[in-house]
Amino acid sequence: MLLCQFCVSGSLALMHWSDKRMVRLIGLFKLFKAALMLAVAVAAFRLIHADIIGLLEHWVLRAGLDPGGPRVGRLLVTAASLTPTKIADVGVGSLIYAALFLTEGIGLWYLKRWAEWLTVIITSLLIPVEVWEIFRHPNFGKILVLSINVALVIYLVHEVRKSPEESRVPH
Repeated sequence: MLLCQFCVSGSLALMHWSDKRMVRLIGLFKLFKAALMLAVAVAAFRLIHADIIGLLEHWVLRAGLDPGGPRVGRLLVTAASLTPTKIADVGVGSLIYAALFLTEGIGLWYLKRWAEWLTVIITSLLIPVEVWEIFRHPNFGKILVLSINVALVIYLVHEVRKSPEESRVPH
């Protein structure tokens, strides 16, 4: 009887350690996404008054791509339509996402329930948009992102619904 209790408590302790590591891993992933969004914001703000077409032409030639090719041509046409306001909007949007990911990441790293709920809500709200994007333009990357986000939501919902005695937070 005592051995069974030890096995159960030992497996619960192992499960708690594993749960902490998984939640912290998700937190690190959110912090990585925050860093990426900050990089996008900085790049966007630096490009507001830059000659985007000139920069792109330089990089296209440097990469050895055909400037008259259909994909590169579309890229140049799209870049030509960017106004400073649109670029600033990308920068501001990226900063907002970075702040959200930073909040989620820090909260998950410190194993806070509110951060788990925040991540569940935000990620769940984006799933319909991801599904729509897959129907519009399906590709492996979009399907992979959707799969990861669905798995993340399912895992965190399971974690959040645990009773207090099963909580991962150290006492």
